[in-house]
Amino acid sequence: MKILSWFVVILGIFGLIAVRVFEDRLFYDPFLDYFHEANKNQHFPDFEWGKLMAGHLFRFFLNLFFSCLIIHFWFNNKRWTIQGALLMLIVFAITFPIYLYCISDRFELGYLFSFYMRRFVIQPLILLLIIPLFYYRRYTFENNT
Repeated sequence: MKILSWFVVILGIFGLIAVRVFEDRLFYDPFLDYFHEANKNQHFPDFEWGKLMAGHLFRFFLNLFFSCLIIHFWFNNKRWTIQGALLMLIVFAITFPIYLYCISDRFELGYLFSFYMRRFVIQPLILLLIIPLFYYRRYTFENNT
């Protein structure tokens, strides 16, 4: 991998870290403290649906942008970058409505279930699966030719 590619990959990683570090200042999310306390008997926070959904969408697109930077400059394959973005969009499209239902149900579905649904919504966890997937794909492609 060339030096510029490594630089952009590292920039993407720092971008993901910055999203996490500055989450309390960048995004409207009254559930940050709720889940940070890890006390399921804690008072359910008041929130505004529109601001909450906009904050999660903004956070997702920032994570998606930095994740795509990492995938593209790590593997130098435009198709794989698009496929990675599509996978992340699919996972978000599945988990976000489930998480919103958990919120509307006041986490009656289960505290831990809601906690982990939230993780898939706000963190780029799928990236940790996509990178090994593409390594395996490249390995099998190189060994079959």
